[in-house]
Amino acid sequence: MNLTVVAPILIPLATTVLCIGLWKDRLMQRVVSVAGAVSLLGAAISLMMATDDGQIVTTNAAGWPAPFGITLVADTISAMLVLLNGVIALAIVIYSIGAIDRKRESFGYHPLVHAVLAACSGAFLTGDIFNMYVWFEIMLLASFVLLTLGGERGQLEGAIKYVTLNLLSSGIFLAAIGLLYGMTGTLNLAHLSIVLDRAENPGAITAVSMLFLVAFGIKAAVFPLFFWLPASYHTPPVAITALFAGLLTKVGVYSILRTFTLLFDQQMEITATVLMWISGLTMVTGVLGAACQFEIRRILAFHSVSQIGYMLMGLAVALYAMARAQPDTEAARQTAAIALAGSAMFLLHHGIVKGNLFLISGLVQRLAGTSELKHLGGLVKTHPWTGVLFLCSALSLAGIPISTGFWGKFVLVKSGLASGAFALVAASLGVGILTLYSMTKIWAEAFWKEPPETMPEPPPVRGVADRRQVACMAAPIVVLAGATIALGVFVDPLYRTALRAGEQMLDSQAYQRAVLGENYDRAVAGTLHELANPAIPGPTPTPEQEDKP
Repeated sequence: MNLTVVAPILIPLATTVLCIGLWKDRLMQRVVSVAGAVSLLGAAISLMMATDDGQIVTTNAAGWPAPFGITLVADTISAMLVLLNGVIALAIVIYSIGAIDRKRESFGYHPLVHAVLAACSGAFLTGDIFNMYVWFEIMLLASFVLLTLGGERGQLEGAIKYVTLNLLSSGIFLAAIGLLYGMTGTLNLAHLSIVLDRAENPGAITAVSMLFLVAFGIKAAVFPLFFWLPASYHTPPVAITALFAGLLTKVGVYSILRTFTLLFDQQMEITATVLMWISGLTMVTGVLGAACQFEIRRILAFHSVSQIGYMLMGLAVALYAMARAQPDTEAARQTAAIALAGSAMFLLHHGIVKGNLFLISGLVQRLAGTSELKHLGGLVKTHPWTGVLFLCSALSLAGIPISTGFWGKFVLVKSGLASGAFALVAASLGVGILTLYSMTKIWAEAFWKEPPETMPEPPPVRGVADRRQVACMAAPIVVLAGATIALGVFVDPLYRTALRAGEQMLDSQAYQRAVLGENYDRAVAGTLHELANPAIPGPTPTPEQEDKP
């Protein structure tokens, strides 16, 4: 077993168990939680290095070869997202030491956080569609308990919407898996890719793919399935919201990217059209919702929806370019790879920037006593460093040069123009302007205007304990803001890595060979026993072969 692939799952699982064992020792839970987050980040860096040369790293549970056993697969896109998982994990755990109250810690906050991290790593690394469902369910269970932790009225109202929509998603997901298994007789992603390419009825495959799109779309919060997100993200403590914004929706987007580049590429023109409408409407509705809000976390929640549209834009443009590939297929393939690179860049950029903006909103609430814009003002004078940190992340979210958000949008717009998706490009540029408006609104209201007379009295920051609390909250914000600036200034390594991820997502044969190994030729020939399913028959035997005993 390759521990490099397994470690990002085993470490948070082990941390979860240890924190449960230390249930009554709050200090030791914190120590174990931080140690687990550091170890997860180290394992993620190791995995990123293992895939840095374009290699696809795999491992099979209990020695069962693919497609018969459980397989874990790490290529560039999954390694990038596991690295994001590690970065967000460490930031959230350190921030939580200053932000999470004793009551929630005593109810199991730390083990639940690491259970979510384990589920995210599992979803990014699984090579099996049913195990993806299992990791989704673990993530849903842990995130639901985190959302309700503390039992406040607003949390419970948001949690009901969150869990109802996500349970519906799980039901659709499971039904789609059942239909897919009935048609193919396999659940391994690499094997499914081979079998589906031989399907005689691509229309039926496309219909099943739409079920997967709905299931993943709910979890990713795309239009019109997104309303659970702004209804729930402002209700729990900020650390939990930042964890959700940084990671959970990325799992849904990753699942769409993985399945629609590897499995459901039979009728690209139909799929591309659907995804272009979804991505465009997700951008527009999210940013319009944000423009109407006057509470920082609600604004950021709607912007989370809007930015998901950019992540899907890369996939929509890639499929659109490939659908119109004739006669210059090589140019279309290059355009598609660049578009998927834009999605990969946006996944990483948004996880860091949006997670950091939520953390900043929590710090503002701690220093000023509220996050309502009408009750805020003058923070640039009283806490200028908070204003600088906000500005770094806000301008990156809006796509101001030379931020990571700018480069991600630049790559998406470039590929969109090359493919002829002009309406989607126009929508993305318009949404970028409205995003800048929303960020400017927060800056002007919270930081620049004069403090209102009705501004609430903030909690004091006097003693050593208070200063330590604020320091724990500020430290990860400073690091994430620095990472945002560094990724924007030194964008070339990020772009090259993202482009490699895009090229790998288009090269399904390389994925199949890496996962199936010695069984690849048998899978292509249709001689593995799963292909006995009559829905997609294997090679027809000759009369001489039928006569043999």
